[in-house]
Amino acid sequence: MKSARVGGFYAFWVIIAGTNPVDLAVGVLVAFVVAWASWTLLPTGTRQVRIVALARLVPRFLYQSVTAGVDVAWRALSPRLPLQPGFIHYQPRLPPGPARSAFCTVTSLLPGTLPSGTDNDGRLVVHCLDRTNAVAEQLATEEALLIKALGYESDYD
Repeated sequence: MKSARVGGFYAFWVIIAGTNPVDLAVGVLVAFVVAWASWTLLPTGTRQVRIVALARLVPRFLYQSVTAGVDVAWRALSPRLPLQPGFIHYQPRLPPGPARSAFCTVTSLLPGTLPSGTDNDGRLVVHCLDRTNAVAEQLATEEALLIKALGYESDYD
């Protein structure tokens, strides 16, 4: 797992800096330093990511990203489409931390929704372009898929 972090950081370095031999050499050093910092600040967890479940999320994530952009643009440019903006409160099952942050990232790409923080009860406050849509149900579906992909489903059986 540790070598995967170094490899990931090195690949990111190559994407940014290019393949000049000097940059590649510096990238090795940078990858190890950044990986060491990440191990210190964010140690490896005990959860096993479900690769197949995560792979199923990728096309869904990409589709929703495009759909969200088109939906928001369509609503903004078409005066006939109803908008009932407002906020809903959603109680996530994922604990606060990286998993919930990932959930917020995924749900920000649902058409017309944007997580905006938490309330005093720990619920997510989500801004919606149309509160009449089944936003809470969409959030629950996305969270269930992410729970499975991140290996949390045994916590919620």
